[in-house]
Amino acid sequence: MLKKIEAIIREDKVNDVMEALSEVGIMGLNMFEVRGRGRQGGVKLVGRAGTYQVNMLPKIQVNIVLSDRNLDTAIETILNSAHTGDPGDGLIFVYPVEEAIRVRTRERGQDAMVYAGDIDSRKRG
Repeated sequence: MLKKIEAIIREDKVNDVMEALSEVGIMGLNMFEVRGRGRQGGVKLVGRAGTYQVNMLPKIQVNIVLSDRNLDTAIETILNSAHTGDPGDGLIFVYPVEEAIRVRTRERGQDAMVYAGDIDSRKRG
């Protein structure tokens, strides 16, 4: 079965997360700039005009679809590379994916998700 990871992380951790995922063989992903707030409810900033509250903070959403056998590796990699220990490190959501179809080749399911040099091809070789 395929799974989708949706990770919301700090902007300054994007390169660390991408490098770490690449090292373990997670190749295909999408990223989006998003804004949101979590438990901390935003941050207070001090400027020349005084103190003000910023409620919606910039974050990056990383989306990855992969086989469930690689799920734990991907999650651990994101957790380790995105962690600072400070509030606002982010969240990871996991969803089931019913189907994946590569448009160019019409491959379906796991076959559609395999890339040369990715985590699955490394495990086979």
